Amino acid sequence: MMEEKLTHIDKNGRPHMVNVGDKPDTKRIAVAKGSIYMAPETLKRIKEGSIAKGDVLSVAQVAGIMAAKNTARNIPMCHNIFITGVDMDFRIDEENSAVHIEASASTTGKTGIEMESLNAVAIAALTIYDMCKAIDRGMRITDIRLVKKDGGKSGLFVAE
Repeated sequence: MMEEKLTHIDKNGRPHMVNVGDKPDTKRIAVAKGSIYMAPETLKRIKEGSIAKGDVLSVAQVAGIMAAKNTARNIPMCHNIFITGVDMDFRIDEENSAVHIEASASTTGKTGIEMESLNAVAIAALTIYDMCKAIDRGMRITDIRLVKKDGGKSGLFVAE
């Protein structure tokens, strides 16, 4: 269900940060996914650990966690929230020559954690790209999306 008004736009049509001070604290979780497609040789080298810059998926995991923690610095109207946990998962898909990325973030607070999960996936994918670009500039980052969120006034959302 779509909301009827944009919450980050004030009565004059200008951006503003929503005041969440009066909202109750609730447990909130959000799961996001995305993929990065690459040449089969690039995927093979990631699996073998033979990329010159190091262990690609370990670095991407740390980058994703750091991204979740720093989301409010990158997205202007995003609240700085207390994150209680971030989990990153990477699935190698040899058939499609891709790495599928999933980030799950949680908090107990007044506002959601969707942006943190989405940011974690995006930055993990960009990290994979950065670490492999010397051998494969044709990689494609795709399908970054929210797949689940729970908590707060709007409750449960499941996209897949």
